[in-house]
Amino acid sequence: MRVPTAALVTAGLVGGFGIARSTGRRDVGGAVFAALGAAAGSAWFRGGGMKRAVPLAGLYVAAMGGSHPLAAKLGPWPSVGAVTAVAAGAAYAAHDRQA
Repeated sequence: MRVPTAALVTAGLVGGFGIARSTGRRDVGGAVFAALGAAAGSAWFRGGGMKRAVPLAGLYVAAMGGSHPLAAKLGPWPSVGAVTAVAAGAAYAAHDRQA
């Protein structure tokens, strides 16, 4: 069974933030983010090599980083939702739709 990478991206960003927020442990949320990002990155690499994996992984990391300043304007959850929509949409378009 193949898990769509858009789902991994969504779980990594939303789940990582939710766990960090609910437990007060940013390290635990970061571990969730990293583990699911590694799983998605592995699938991207298998499906298209470095040409696919590097830009998608970069976007995934940028989404997490970008959610912080965006949260000052939108609030934390809307910010996470916005960056997740972009990163998961890119994962679907660049990888999942073709798989």
